Amino acid sequence: MELGRALCVVTGASRGFGLTVCRELAARVAPGSWLLLVARSEERLRQEAGRLMERWPGLGISWVAADLSTKEGVRRTVMAADGLKSEREAADTVLIINNAGSLGDISKSFVDMTDVVAVDNYFSFNVSSALCLTSSLLTTFPRCPGLRRVVVNVSSLAAIKPFKSWTLYCTGKAARDMMFRVLAEEEADVRVLSYGPGPLDTDMQEELRTQMADAEMRQCFIDMKNEGKLVDIEASARKMLDIIQTNTYKSGDHVDFYEV
Repeated sequence: MELGRALCVVTGASRGFGLTVCRELAARVAPGSWLLLVARSEERLRQEAGRLMERWPGLGISWVAADLSTKEGVRRTVMAADGLKSEREAADTVLIINNAGSLGDISKSFVDMTDVVAVDNYFSFNVSSALCLTSSLLTTFPRCPGLRRVVVNVSSLAAIKPFKSWTLYCTGKAARDMMFRVLAEEEADVRVLSYGPGPLDTDMQEELRTQMADAEMRQCFIDMKNEGKLVDIEASARKMLDIIQTNTYKSGDHVDFYEV
């Protein structure tokens, strides 16, 4: 499946995996395509959008600084997408990439998770906002003849395997995987992929190596870093887009970097 002239919405787009995906998309989509970058940092978005426009002058770039843990942040993102309806009418593909997320408090074990407000806030950002944003964007960009709609959930091995100290992260990722499987069941025209990018060498890895409560797990990630076993972020972004374009996965499936 060629992406062709695409309209892409990428959350968590100002750094790390989200930004890398944006750069890889810019090289693959046809001229006249449009990228909407979403993240909390306005300054980083402005800088990265400028770099993308300079490198790819045939590509339309817009951005919205929004905190997706809030109702206002989701609303602002949907409004920005709604302003791209003319671009949608010329698009071959609408691609929604839910990359924004957080690790949560990994300094505590399960029995220490007693703060209801903190837990609710975590799931509001990592689950509820992904649901509400995706559903709103699919409404903003409804099905029409000739338009491919693709939704990606950036997932993790933690969605299907429990890890000590990762109560919030594992639960949130598992919930998101199931949520998007339901979307695949309900909307036959939408191609849905949950992609596990592997252990990337990002800021999140630094948190794992320094803050994780479980000493054994913490040492495991320290060893992976020291032994050069972390996944190259550009290789993982390329593989995700390769999977989308090859288009042989079952809609709703969880596909890990190491599986293909």
